[in-house]
Amino acid sequence: MMNSDKERKDKVGAGRPPSAFTRIERVPPLLMLLYLSMIGITIMFVILVTAYVQTRTQSASPVGIHPLPRYFSLSTIVLLISSYTLSQARRIYRSDDMRNLIRCMGATLLLGSIFAGLQVLGWRELMLQGVFFVGEASGTYIYLISALHVAHLLGGMLVLLALMLRTMHASRDAVRTLVFIRDPYRHRQLRMLNIYWHFIDVLWVALFAVFLFLY
Repeated sequence: MMNSDKERKDKVGAGRPPSAFTRIERVPPLLMLLYLSMIGITIMFVILVTAYVQTRTQSASPVGIHPLPRYFSLSTIVLLISSYTLSQARRIYRSDDMRNLIRCMGATLLLGSIFAGLQVLGWRELMLQGVFFVGEASGTYIYLISALHVAHLLGGMLVLLALMLRTMHASRDAVRTLVFIRDPYRHRQLRMLNIYWHFIDVLWVALFAVFLFLY
């Protein structure tokens, strides 16, 4: 037995930290798919923002001729708050507090809905300024970029709604609650939702900064 233990220790690479490829192999498939999706989303928005910046710099109209819709600023604050509320969900989950977990998810869902509504009001404010989707190219990009962001947020909201409904269903029975809390898949779902939601939050802050300086 002692010799076999020694042989395992003497193997090439024993005791060394795992390689990057090994760490990638250990990533759950769904989490890897999420990371790849986030990379794809980032590339898409980088292309759109680059096209918007190029179009805006070549435009004859000066920067700041119209104020950026105030609803865009309000929606940014709302989205930041929603990231905070959702980040508390993981802590509440670890404390086995199903009731507050449902409230936390519900609050995040409500804030996400408010954000989407404020974006619509922001588009209405653009129209009142004479900036329409079909018209000047730079205005078209603002509608397109912000609408695509809202669409990706709505995708996260659907996942959040489904997870909240499952949580509500599990909370009605002590046995189901125990199974739900101890299920590593549910914890992974919540973790992935947090990653995606914070990603969408950071993405909007970056987009808002571009709009703020170039609109």
